[in-house]
This record gives sequence, C-alpha cells and structure tokens, in this order.
Amino acid sequence: MLYGIAAATTALFLAAVLSALLRSPALRLGVVDRRRQRPLPLFGGVAVVLASCLVAGAGDWAGVAPLGGGVGRLLVAGAAVAALGLLGDVGRLRVWVLVAGTAVAAACVVPYGETGVGGGLLAVGWITFVALGFRALDHADALAGTVGVLTAFGVGACAAAEVMDGLAVLLSVLAAALTGFLMHNWHPARVGLGACGSLFAGFVLAAAAVFTRAGYGLASSAGVLFPLTAVASADVLLVVLARRLGGRPLQRRGPDHLAHRLRRLGLTPQGITVLLGIGAFAGVLVGVLVDMGWIAASGVWWVGAGALIVVLALLRIPDRSPRGPASPQVTGRLRVRNG
Repeated sequence: MLYGIAAATTALFLAAVLSALLRSPALRLGVVDRRRQRPLPLFGGVAVVLASCLVAGAGDWAGVAPLGGGVGRLLVAGAAVAALGLLGDVGRLRVWVLVAGTAVAAACVVPYGETGVGGGLLAVGWITFVALGFRALDHADALAGTVGVLTAFGVGACAAAEVMDGLAVLLSVLAAALTGFLMHNWHPARVGLGACGSLFAGFVLAAAAVFTRAGYGLASSAGVLFPLTAVASADVLLVVLARRLGGRPLQRRGPDHLAHRLRRLGLTPQGITVLLGIGAFAGVLVGVLVDMGWIAASGVWWVGAGALIVVLALLRIPDRSPRGPASPQVTGRLRVRNG
C-alpha cells in the first residue's frame, strides 16, 4: 500500500515536470498540432510514457512491486507502440503503419493459453481498436487524459479483484502519470499527448483489461470490456459514420468528433471534458460492477444503447467539414522549424 502511494506520487510529479520541460523542445523541433489557431507541442505523451515506464520498471527491478512476466511484456510492448506513435508525431507515418504496428504488439502480449487462438485474435483486434480510439480522443484539451485516468482506475479495480497486484500497480502508475500530464493539458492546453501518449495509454489499458478477463467466456468478457471504453468506441463510431455518410475518406481529419459537435451545441471546452468524463465514469462503473458480479451482464446493453443514442443524435449536427483540399486549420499537424 505504501509503495503504491509512493509510486503514484512519483509518477504524477515526474509526468508533470517532464511535460513542462519537454514543451520547448517540441516547439523547436516543430512537433506540434494546431488547435484554435495556435501550435500545441506534442511531447506530453513522451512525459507520460517515461514516467510510467520508469516508475513501474524501477519497482519491478527493486523487487518491491514485481510486475510479473506477462505484465512486464505488456509494458515493453506498450513502450514499442509509444515509440511508433512518436515516429508518427515527428514524421507523419501512414495510419496503416500505426494500425499494423499496434496489432503486432498486441499479438505479442495476448495470453493465448487462457483466451484460446480465436479469442486471442479477437483480443488483438480489440486492443488495436481501443489504442486507435484513444488516439482519436486526443482531439480536444484534457479529453483523452481524463478518459484515460478514469479507465485506468476501473481496469485497476478489476485487476485488484483478480489479485493481479503487478497489473494493478502499473495501472495506478499510468493513472497518476496521466494526472500529472493533465496539469498542463487542461483548457487551454499547453502540451498534448500526441500519437505517442494516446496510443500508449489506449494500448496498456486495453491489454490490461484483456488480462483481467482471460479465462472467462467471450460474451461475459465483452460485457465488461465494452463499457470500460464506451466513450472511445462512441467517438470512433461517430467519425466513421459521419465520414462515410459525407463521402469523405476515413483517413482525412476533420471537425467531426464528439467534442467538435458538442462545441457547436454551445458547450465550453471545459464543459465538454466534464460531460464526456461523466459518460466515461458511468461506463467504467458498469464494467467494474459487471466484472465483480454485482450487477447482471445485461448492464452492457444500457451502455451500448446510451452510446448509440448519443452518436445518432450528434450525427444530426452538421460537421462543417471542408469539401475541397483539407485545411491546415482542420488537419491539425503544423510543421514549423524555428531558426
């Protein structure tokens, strides 16, 4: 207990300090996104990854909080996904490269002995989907970080219930690191997660959730895994439907995410984060209660119905995506070199 508190405090402090320190190098290197007509440095994800890996790795190396072979492999694979995301932030990798790399990393950590081959392949697809879903959530200040913290607490509770102490420690460290990052990411954000941090957070959370459900049936596991990531799933569904119905390529960025449409309803950026955070908390709570057997697995249908209603309602709001060549004010990645 004492080590968990110390580790979480260290991760929070380290992520907050690194997020501040890495802001200037990101600006100088031109690794930025554009939000509200201003460049946003993207090395906040590097800070989250370093804080999480260093603190969790130090506890494992010292023997005070052993992660175990499976969790250690998960952390290494997450770091590899983060490195791939960093390459995407710096060099603009194609989406299919990020998808393929994340899927390979997921295939290396899924516990096939408990899931079976078929279940393992489904887990690989789900981990990849969630990781990319968290990357998509990084379109608004504090949104991906807030949803990540809430999800980490939920999955951590599931891991603790399964007596997976190493996994629970890793998730508490990740939640603390994201909280330290949020000190600089709340509106108006001074630093962003980028693909590096968002892919890392989504990958670790999804893979950890798979670990907690390994050995259970597919249907019961789906009733836990979906609510834990309902907001990310709803955002992806909204974007896919909007772009397909609008005749636009899926890879083309535009103002058609959850936060964009809620903003056009008149909500403030802070209000959007709070509202979607409440939605994430509700989904996570259902997932945890189903996992512990305190409510029926049918609770997932309420979460799914709520997410679908929100998506269909927001689809009626015009996304105002450009019909011609994509504008740099929308596509977001600004390549600026100082000096």
